[in-house]
Amino acid sequence: MRCSILSFAAGILFLQWQAALPGPELTAALAGLGGVLVAWRCETAGAVLSRGALRGLLCGFLCIACALLGFAWAAWRAECRLADALPEDWELRDILVVGVVAALPQHTGRGERFAFDVEAVLTPEARVPEHILLSWYRAWGETGEDEVGGEANVEKPASFHTLHPGERWRFTVRLRRPHGSANPHGFDYEAWLLERGLRATGSIRARAGAVRLDEFVWRPDYLVERMRDKLRQRFLAELPGAPYVGVLAALAIGDQRLIPGEQWEMFRRTGVTHLVSISGLHVTMVAALCALLANFLWRRSERLMLRLPAQKAAVLVGWLAALAYTVLAGFEVPAQRTLYMLSVVVLALWSGRNLGVVRTLLLALLAVLILDPWAVLAVGFWLSFGCVAVLFYVGSARVGESPGETDGARRWHAGLWQWGTAQWSVTVGSVPLLLLFFQQFSLVSPLANAVAIPVVSFAVTPLALIYALFPWPPLLQIDHWLLARLMDLLGWLAVWPVWQQPAPPLWAVLLALAGVAWLLLPRGFPARWLGLCLLTPVLVVQAARPPAGEAWIDVLDVGQGLAVLVRTTKHTLLYDTGPSYGTDSDAGQRIVTPFLRAVGVARLDTLVVSHRDQDHAGGLEAVRAHGPVARLLTSMRDIAAEPCAAGQSWEWDGVRFAILHPLEQDYSLKAKKSNNMSCVLRVWNKAGGVLLTGDIEAADERALMARAGEQLRSNVLIAPHHGGRSSSSPQFIAAVAPRDAVFSAGYRNRFGHPRAEVLERYAASRHWRTDRDGDVRLVLGEGVDVSAWRGERPRYWQHR
Repeated sequence: MRCSILSFAAGILFLQWQAALPGPELTAALAGLGGVLVAWRCETAGAVLSRGALRGLLCGFLCIACALLGFAWAAWRAECRLADALPEDWELRDILVVGVVAALPQHTGRGERFAFDVEAVLTPEARVPEHILLSWYRAWGETGEDEVGGEANVEKPASFHTLHPGERWRFTVRLRRPHGSANPHGFDYEAWLLERGLRATGSIRARAGAVRLDEFVWRPDYLVERMRDKLRQRFLAELPGAPYVGVLAALAIGDQRLIPGEQWEMFRRTGVTHLVSISGLHVTMVAALCALLANFLWRRSERLMLRLPAQKAAVLVGWLAALAYTVLAGFEVPAQRTLYMLSVVVLALWSGRNLGVVRTLLLALLAVLILDPWAVLAVGFWLSFGCVAVLFYVGSARVGESPGETDGARRWHAGLWQWGTAQWSVTVGSVPLLLLFFQQFSLVSPLANAVAIPVVSFAVTPLALIYALFPWPPLLQIDHWLLARLMDLLGWLAVWPVWQQPAPPLWAVLLALAGVAWLLLPRGFPARWLGLCLLTPVLVVQAARPPAGEAWIDVLDVGQGLAVLVRTTKHTLLYDTGPSYGTDSDAGQRIVTPFLRAVGVARLDTLVVSHRDQDHAGGLEAVRAHGPVARLLTSMRDIAAEPCAAGQSWEWDGVRFAILHPLEQDYSLKAKKSNNMSCVLRVWNKAGGVLLTGDIEAADERALMARAGEQLRSNVLIAPHHGGRSSSSPQFIAAVAPRDAVFSAGYRNRFGHPRAEVLERYAASRHWRTDRDGDVRLVLGEGVDVSAWRGERPRYWQHR
């Protein structure tokens, strides 16, 4: 059974790596072939049970069959979900819909974002997916945050209402197909939407009128979401303005959106982020406490004991408590995994069978993947199952078992030893995955978790849940005080350094996982220290850099904005920092700094911020907080920096850099617009060059042609002003004569960039667009090569 479930999981994982789905006919054929092989294996198993070679061959056939079934299952589920799509010709058109607020709304500071179940489409001929993600904004002229690096068209509502789950509304909406930024080592927003069944995103056109039709629509899942909403309101009303009320709400109902960014940073630096989510630890704790209470009360009644053994009653009550908590917390993967494992344990106990820890974990894995084949795309899936697998592995091997312990007074010492062993094992076991996914791990994580886990699991979380059931205000105030003391400790630990390094290659991660398994073998096993040797490569991996005389240039997909990273052999330059997405989010935080960390850039030799517009300078603070910046060049006049000016030039590792615009005297002209002051940078080597132009306009282009002349000629041009009509004059394009033109713009942005008439001006050039192609990689080597991330790593859900 073990190999069968793992093969089924491998088939699902393989499907998620595909650029296209196999199609319904091939999917059915694969499923049929897998079923035939399974049936044949079952029929012939008994006949060859005593013949080892044939038995091994049949096991191999069974694994292949299960892999085919997993692949076919995931393909069929994906085809069904992708079929519910928004037609391209209905993007950004007004559509009148009726539906229900399906989940707990997220307050964004400028409005609300919420899942919406569409019941009826009132616009003739329009077709809308059943499940969509909508935003309702309060203010004029703000850019929404429908995607990582995306934007929405926003208008001031005629009236704004606080939404609650289960309400039926009639809205006029403008929708877009699922789309997110696509960058190496970046978050896949499109896959996230696909997993949740959200097949379009958009905003409400409030001027057209929004009408609430029903206060509540009865359905079990809507009832659960309304309960979560009321509990969140209760927490906020009882602790108005309290700094950690968001953490308490997250522990009680799984809503993490009230936790501010600085607290997430503290959790990240101390390695306790998992405690803020409804993890398997919390679910197990709730189940165990309820089971203990049920066992105690059940044994008080002879009649109940005669009808059902106390042990069976206790595990049933514990399972019901786990189910209730998991549903209340939003049914996330870590909680699902624990619920399924507890379900297997309950069924085994009631049936009188002992399935063992490995089989229990594998059955939980099978249940998760059958219900959610896209779970393998989530980082939490790998961390959740990985950590539990480590604990089972250590437990079965009795690693760290305290020697010489006896009953009585010293029993607590044995428990403490086992607790420390578990902490050490999980910490070491999670390092390879943390480096693969986040390129960092907390050095103080064992100490922070040793204190935080018991406090959060056995005090803070139970008190929050008891308050949710019995709303006695002093209880929540005591809970907040206790949490505040823990946060004080975490704040002190957070100042300690965090291990950061480039993203390791897959071979180093696999080697490190083998090293973990070797290192955690039972005490007394010879040469366990060899596990540390296998761990070493993942900890000392160095980021790849271009050879001397070459440059790697990444035009990051940041939505409607610009951020370009230039790397030479020993130096790094960042040109612009991307847009601001809202009051608490920007491209620097979400895209640029994670990319810098993944490619091993801890400091910037030069940061060029072309001008002050927020689509170019929105991520400045986040980038500066990432690491040292040796030199800051900008046309912004209100920050401490070196003004960029024509004539500045330097050479790094055989690659030349030159600022071509603005002139020094331009800074004395106060009437100059921000766009006209954009720092224009040219990067070149012996094979060719790249011209980065910011948001210069036609007048600036003419001035550049007059004074720079042949120096403008480049193989690649980062199109001025994202392809806006006020730039990219035919004369300027002819002067640069680019073979390739790159347009950094947001998907379906409200400005219409790049404009169709501008694209026509670049008819002689190849077009690259971040909204279509994702990150665009330019390599200045022996020639000038251009490639796109979506082209190198296509997935079947992209552009769908």
